[in-house]
Amino acid sequence: MTPTSEADAAARRADHEIEPLFLKRWSPRAFDGSALDPPTLASILEAGRWAPSASNVQPWRFVYAVRGEADWARFLALLKPNNAAWAQNAGALVFICSDTEKPATDLAPAQLSRSHSFDAGAAWAFMALQATALGLHAHAIGGFDHERARVELQVPDRFRVEAAVAIGRTGDRARLPEALQARERPSTRRPLAETAFRGRFR
Repeated sequence: MTPTSEADAAARRADHEIEPLFLKRWSPRAFDGSALDPPTLASILEAGRWAPSASNVQPWRFVYAVRGEADWARFLALLKPNNAAWAQNAGALVFICSDTEKPATDLAPAQLSRSHSFDAGAAWAFMALQATALGLHAHAIGGFDHERARVELQVPDRFRVEAAVAIGRTGDRARLPEALQARERPSTRRPLAETAFRGRFR
C-alpha cells in the first residue's frame, strides 16, 4: 500500500464502535505481482467456508487459480479488459459460485433457493476480512464474461457465477492507468442514519 493509501485508511471513521478490521478492509486495484502461497490462500478460502447460510446449506463454491500457474491466463482472460489490466498483478483469482437449488431433506423436496446469492455474499465478506487480517487485500469483480466463465470453469447449470475476486498484496498505485490512480483509496460510507430505519423503510 502506498503511503497515501495508508493515510486514507487511517482516516476512515465509524459512526459507532466496531472492530478495526472492518475499517482496514478496502478494495485496492494496485497489487504487487507476487503469487499467494498455498497456506495463505487456503486460510482465506477456509474463512469463506465458515460463513453463515440458510439451513446451513452452504451454497457457495470457490474455483481458483494462482498467479504463475497453468490456469492463470485462462482465468484472467475471463475478466473484462479494464479489470484484467489491474487484476493481472494479483496473487490469486477466485470465482465464487452459488447453488440455486436447496437439496432435498427428510422434510422437503429439492427446491429453488431464495438466499443463495445472499449466502455467497457472506462467504465473500468472510474471505475479504480474512485477507485483511493476514495483511492482504481482496477486490470483488463483477465485470467478467459470465457465460464464458460458466463454460471455461465447467460450472453446472444450476449454479450461478456470482463474482470474481482478486486477492494479493498491495503494490504501487503508479502501476495503474492514470484514471485509476486517483481512485486508489479507501472509500467512505453514507451515515448509518441513511441506511438503518426503525419501524419502516424511509
